Amino acid sequence: MRAAAVQMNSGADKARNLAAADRLTRAAAADGAGLVVLPEKFNVLGTDEDYARGAETLDGPTVAWARDLARELRIELVAGSIVERREGHDRLSNTSVHVAPDGGVRATYRKIHMFDVTVEGMEYSESAACEPGDEIVVSETAEGTTLGLSVCYDLRFPELYRILAVRGARVITVPAAFTVPTGRAHWELLLRARAVENQAFVVAADQFGPHAGGKESYGGSLIADPSGRVLARADAGEGFAVADLDLDSQDELRERFPSLQNRVPQAYRWPVEAGV
Repeated sequence: MRAAAVQMNSGADKARNLAAADRLTRAAAADGAGLVVLPEKFNVLGTDEDYARGAETLDGPTVAWARDLARELRIELVAGSIVERREGHDRLSNTSVHVAPDGGVRATYRKIHMFDVTVEGMEYSESAACEPGDEIVVSETAEGTTLGLSVCYDLRFPELYRILAVRGARVITVPAAFTVPTGRAHWELLLRARAVENQAFVVAADQFGPHAGGKESYGGSLIADPSGRVLARADAGEGFAVADLDLDSQDELRERFPSLQNRVPQAYRWPVEAGV
């Protein structure tokens, strides 16, 4: 399997964002990628007001575009995430969609961990506009490779990734809009750690550059293998990282070093309160 992690600088202009996503996805597919991952909020990235204006249902134009393009190019397309509007919900969802080569939606994952933090004096309050999901989602490609879906801030919660691996994920996708300070400090470190811990390929597609409200994304989109080795990095700016995922080598690693099998679940006692 050949995979690509697309790097974009999305804003409030949905037409512009979709045009860039279309061009970059086509370029990645032309480079042989059969799995393409787009960044977080690739179709609209901005203020809460931008999200309110740009939110869509899963029947809206963005997912329709993703389905048409995946069908045309015959690729697995993880449409990063979009701001989803759902009937009966007051707040929006940050939703990742996996589309198969036949254009069918294989899975949807709603980001569980909301980015409510302060980074170098800049406040982020994702939960003001979005509500957290409550379901861990594993999908499967047309050829039977199991994908684990996650989004951005999820990366700091290893429990999620371990469950994805236990449920069979061989490739984990991480669409993101990581901040510059946290990206410099932790982006690659966390991605490689999640790959090593779970003996999984990690395909991480990040936003880059300035956004509305004085915010800025790190970039550094990359693909890591199950040993934590970085197979490919995107150059600075718009583009993509692309690499071949050697699933046979992954099988050999998991057989030779069976850390997932060596877990002792009956010994693990999760505290009622973490005591932070």
